[in-house]
Amino acid sequence: MAVITCIEDLRLLAKKRVPRMFYDYADSGSWTESTYRSNQQDFEQLKLRQRVAVNIDNRSLRTQMIGQDVAMPVALAPVGMTGMQHADGEILAARAAEKFGVPFTLSTVSICSIEDVAEHTRAPFWFQLYMMRDRDFIGRLIERAKAANCSALMLTLDLQILGQRHKDLKNGLSAPPKPTLANLLNLATKPRWGLGMLGTPRRHFGNIVGHVKGVENMGSLSAWTSQQFDPRLNWADVQWIRKRWDGKLILKGIMDAEDARLAADSGADALVVSNHGGRQLDGAPSSISALPAIVEAVGSRIEVWMDGGIRSGQDVLKAVALGARGTLLGRAYVYGLGARGEQGVTECLDIIRNELDLTMAFCGLTDIHQVDAGILLNVPRPAGG
Repeated sequence: MAVITCIEDLRLLAKKRVPRMFYDYADSGSWTESTYRSNQQDFEQLKLRQRVAVNIDNRSLRTQMIGQDVAMPVALAPVGMTGMQHADGEILAARAAEKFGVPFTLSTVSICSIEDVAEHTRAPFWFQLYMMRDRDFIGRLIERAKAANCSALMLTLDLQILGQRHKDLKNGLSAPPKPTLANLLNLATKPRWGLGMLGTPRRHFGNIVGHVKGVENMGSLSAWTSQQFDPRLNWADVQWIRKRWDGKLILKGIMDAEDARLAADSGADALVVSNHGGRQLDGAPSSISALPAIVEAVGSRIEVWMDGGIRSGQDVLKAVALGARGTLLGRAYVYGLGARGEQGVTECLDIIRNELDLTMAFCGLTDIHQVDAGILLNVPRPAGG
């Protein structure tokens, strides 16, 4: 049994165990992947102030995100097709998050449905929504999220059109996946994954198939999804959602201070500084570099969170230092899921918590609410605004 010490260990194990087309789907960016890389690299440029001879006993990472108690300022981000990283992936990740005490966010394009996750968990989870042309379907999705007692709705704003991801094209990733010789040969090398998938009926987009007229299988799904992402999405649509959802609303995909002001004006409860993990506009800045200007612009009016490039508890601490009141983990927990199922997600969260706790202590602090830019040696100045 491999000894897991960091997120990179989970990534390497997931790469061995998950079929290439699904591993690459989660672990790729658009075009040259420059933004995907800078999301991680820009964290590394931030240096920490080490303090000594300070009482660092009795430390606490507990805080709140949109009024919800969390074990640390971390939630699991919505990731499409998580159930293809490991059989019943969304259920397993949600259970791990519940036991750990952090929120789980289910993607619209999940394999396990809203109802599946609700049936197998007790803690309320969050639901992520893409705006589709079929507004009737969106309305029904919102009602299903209410029925499942979802405690927040996360509206993703940066996927009106799809960025080109070269690896997906080369792997023939589609709905359904193309059974090329290369894909079939690769699948044959992943027996653990294959046995898991044979043991579950959840192998298609559970929130969509059977819930849209004319979409009864993966084949008809492909034609529907290719036409559904709505390039007309605008702030009036955000108000349309707001009227139908009276719970907590999170807007994901904000990278500009002007858009952040519009997000605050919309009445949303939180926004997520996010470039979709570098999967949309290649050449956009990293999320962590965009964070300070957005916090400066609207941090007093709306909760500002961030995602993109977080691979350690130190990254979480640096985001909090720059003003984020919460962070989202995407690829980091997906690596854990692909590597070891529910246990791997728990290991991911344990790694993040341990690194966050120890690093905060090395910086001379005992409570996550004490963390600010004073723990950084090279505080980036907000650009724009």
